[in-house]
Amino acid sequence: MRVLLVGAGGVGTAITRIAARREFFEAMVVADHDPARAEAAVATVSAAGDRRFTAARVDASDEAAVTALLTAHRCDVLLNATDPRFVMPLFRAALAAGADYLDMAMSLSRPHPERPYEECGVKLGDAQFERAAEWERAGRLALVGMGVEPGLSDVFARYAADELFDTIDELGVRDGANLTVDGYDFAPSFSIWTTIEECLNPPVVYEEDRGWFTTAPFSEPEVFDFPEGIGPVSCVNVEHEEVLLMPRWVDARRVTFKYGLGEEFIGTLKTLHQLGLDRTGAVTVAGRDGGPVRVSPRDVVAACLPDPATLGERMHGKTCAGTWVTGTKDGRAREVYLYHVVDNQWSMREYGSQAVVWQTAVNPVVALELMASGAWTGTGVLGPEAFAPRPFLDLLTGYGSPWGIRES
Repeated sequence: MRVLLVGAGGVGTAITRIAARREFFEAMVVADHDPARAEAAVATVSAAGDRRFTAARVDASDEAAVTALLTAHRCDVLLNATDPRFVMPLFRAALAAGADYLDMAMSLSRPHPERPYEECGVKLGDAQFERAAEWERAGRLALVGMGVEPGLSDVFARYAADELFDTIDELGVRDGANLTVDGYDFAPSFSIWTTIEECLNPPVVYEEDRGWFTTAPFSEPEVFDFPEGIGPVSCVNVEHEEVLLMPRWVDARRVTFKYGLGEEFIGTLKTLHQLGLDRTGAVTVAGRDGGPVRVSPRDVVAACLPDPATLGERMHGKTCAGTWVTGTKDGRAREVYLYHVVDNQWSMREYGSQAVVWQTAVNPVVALELMASGAWTGTGVLGPEAFAPRPFLDLLTGYGSPWGIRES
C-alpha cells in the first residue's frame, strides 16, 4: 500500500509516528501547505532509519494538484488529516486519481434556513453520500468518519449490535476528559476551528420515528461518569458525524452525541459566537500600511491560540471516547459503555504526541492496515459501521491501546 497523507499538523504527525511501527505499507507521502511541517513530520520518523516517508507540499483545496500528487507517487489511498473545510476537494481528488479515500470527519453541514434548531438543512456527509454511486462505479472505497469520534465510536456501535444486544434503544456517544493544561486559561486540546464548527452548529439527534432532527446548541445537559478515574463530567448535545452514520447501518431507536465540555468552555464558545468570531467568511480590517486586509474571524481565533499539538508537555490527565448502549439481550434489559481511554503521560512517553491527537490518529492507521490486508473491503462511500468490528478491535489492542467495556 502507498499512502498520501494530507495534513501534517498534530494528528498527521501522530499518524506518521504510529504508522512507522507497522509494516503494512510500502510508502507514505506526507503533504502539507506548509512544507516545513511536512518535513518535520518526516524527519522524526526518518531519523530512526525508516525510508518509507517522503515530504511534499500541496494545497489541500487544489484538487488538480492533489490528483497529480497521488498519480506521481502511485498512491493507492489518500488519508485526509486536514480540517473539514478540505474534505470535498480531497474526496474528489482521490476519485479522480483512482485512489481509495479515508477521512476522520465528513463534509460540512449547513443549518436549515428557517428552522435551524428543529429541522436539518444539509447534514454532515450529505455531499459525500450523494456521490456514492460514482465511487461504486469506479470500484473504489471512500471510508468516511474513521477517526476516534467518529470512527472507533461507530465500530463500538456495530460491535454492540452484532455481539452484545438483540435490540438497541439508544446509541449514545459520550466523550469526556479530565485533561488540564499548565499555563493557559483557555487552550483547547483539539483544533479550535473544528471545535467551533461542531459545538456551535445545531446538534443533530436521530429517532426511529422522527428520523434526523436538530436541537439548540448545548441542549439536554447530563452528567456522565467516565471510567478509569476521569469521573463525572457534564455533557451536552453537539453536532457530530456518528449521529448521521450509525442509523445507516445499525438499528437503534435513538442516536445521540454528547461532549463533556464544561461550563467555562461552553461560556467561551458562546462569547465567540456573540462577537461573530466564529464566522468563517472573510471580513475587512485595516492592515499595517492602512490598506484593507480580508481575514476570517475564526482563522484569527485559531491563530491566537496555542497549537494543540504543542501542548503535550503541559497537559495532564486522560481522555475517553466511547459509546453508551441500552437495549435488550435474551429478553433482559442491558446497558453497557464501550470505551477507549488514553493517558497523556503514556502517549507523550511512547509517541511524543498528546493524548487527544494520538487517540484520533491511531484509528485511521488501524483502518489502513485492515484495508491493506483485505480484512476490510468494499466500494462506494461507507462508514465504519459497514465493516466487521472484531478485526478492528483486535488490531487496536495489538497496537498496544486496549479498549474496555463497563456493564451497568
